[in-house]
Amino acid sequence: MSLMKTFLGAAAALAVTSGAALADPAIIFDLGGKFDKSFNEAAFNGAERWKEETGGSYRDLELQSDAQREQALRRFAESGYNPVVMTGFSWGSALGAVAPDFPDTQFAIIDMVVEGPNIRSIVFNEHEGSFLVGVLAAMAAEGDTVSFVGGMDIPLISKFACGYAQGVKYVKPDANVIVNMTGTTPSAWNDPVKGGELTKAQISQGSEVVFAAAGGTGLGVLQTAADEGIVSIGVDSNQNYLQPGSVLTSMVKRVDNAVYESFMAGTELETGTISVMGLENEGVGYSLDEFNAELVSDEMKAAVEDAKAKIIAGEIIVHDYMSDESCPAY
Repeated sequence: MSLMKTFLGAAAALAVTSGAALADPAIIFDLGGKFDKSFNEAAFNGAERWKEETGGSYRDLELQSDAQREQALRRFAESGYNPVVMTGFSWGSALGAVAPDFPDTQFAIIDMVVEGPNIRSIVFNEHEGSFLVGVLAAMAAEGDTVSFVGGMDIPLISKFACGYAQGVKYVKPDANVIVNMTGTTPSAWNDPVKGGELTKAQISQGSEVVFAAAGGTGLGVLQTAADEGIVSIGVDSNQNYLQPGSVLTSMVKRVDNAVYESFMAGTELETGTISVMGLENEGVGYSLDEFNAELVSDEMKAAVEDAKAKIIAGEIIVHDYMSDESCPAY
């Protein structure tokens, strides 16, 4: 068994190092995999768009555990992939350790700021997009109670929740916004059963609309909402199609654009910088399509577009939870 493990480990290493064309880009997905129908899949779609448009090739890897992060990153850099893109804040420590050892490799990290002359940090104004779907949630609810299910209990996910609560209370100042997080470890991103349980508990407290920002856990939220007859809100990717006629909208986070643009820049990727993607540059938003057309009225569209314009103009200031780890809307 030990010999077989050694052989398989060597084969995995060889798969990374063999056949790599000079300066092919690479992407390493976070836990949950590239087909999570949410954050990672948005990143995958961006890489695929680059591949289709350019005819180029890239390498990707789906993590199986946190322990693989630094080793995977080193192997990609050693193999000449450039740039190397990572999805998720959890890459911060590994990137900080590896990047100085490969000064000629350009790195891009999504959802975390890591300082370094060969690093591009890409972050999003999730609170702005969440405000917009909060407006829609408040207008869709007949009563005053809506809810939020987050994945791992971290400031980034509270940033979604806080923006959402502000949007809800912009429409209904006395609204009750129930907020629950799934857990405190990375497994919180991939627990649809727990997501469903939290949703049922929120419905028992009167929630009529639930917003899930929980990775794979969110699939359980959307399914339970549909089964229980309330509407839900998806996240990151457009998830409207997952439960047609039940998903009110999705707070889209253009992770696909972040990956696509990084791949397009190639070895000329501008590093030592922080890129902020918000409403103004279409980095976040909300989704409308045939799957939610009957759920979003013209009045709702007008209201959310008005709020969007006011946020861009600075007339509405959406508080960023991560600025001080507080939320005035709670």
